[in-house]
Amino acid sequence: MTIPAVVESSETVYRGAVFRIDDMTIALTDRRGERHTIRRQVMRHAPCVVLLVHDLATDRYLLEREYRAGSDLFAYGLPAGLMDGDEDPMAAAMRELAEETGVVPDERELRVDRVGAFYSSEGMADELAHIMVLHLGAWRQEERHFDGDEYVESSWVSWQELLVTRVTSSNGMIAIQHEALRRLRDASYDTRNIPERPRSAEEGAILE
Repeated sequence: MTIPAVVESSETVYRGAVFRIDDMTIALTDRRGERHTIRRQVMRHAPCVVLLVHDLATDRYLLEREYRAGSDLFAYGLPAGLMDGDEDPMAAAMRELAEETGVVPDERELRVDRVGAFYSSEGMADELAHIMVLHLGAWRQEERHFDGDEYVESSWVSWQELLVTRVTSSNGMIAIQHEALRRLRDASYDTRNIPERPRSAEEGAILE
């Protein structure tokens, strides 16, 4: 199917504090040119940022725990939050990180791996998650500023501790898997991990 979908009708059937739901009738055209009508309910949701935060000095990562109504779990996850209006993803990342954890990076010593932007559940929602890994060369701790109904615990953990923690958010796991690949790649270029090449007798004599 290459012909754009046509929205024939759309009605907002629910509007809440964070999202709304639109009941839509959509026309699709198949390869034979035949038109088909489908009905979908779509959750309209603000975009968000998801952050894997890495303290370079200690090689630790920031892990959070809070109650998630969707899974009915006190779930482990990564710092994340909604973007405000036309807010830039990087600005939203810095704001959410400071609000939730009190961590304020020194942007002069900050390296950002932009993992990508992914839909959380494209079959039923338009929420776009901007996922990134923040490598902090230096940072300071400030007071946290939660929303009125927000209760979040946070702690720095080692890479091994992070790997054995059950993170149930798909966006969080995308960030963690991206970082796992980076660590694997960097380890392969670490000369300490390269086996020493056997030396010839001549080389041994010169070095000794």
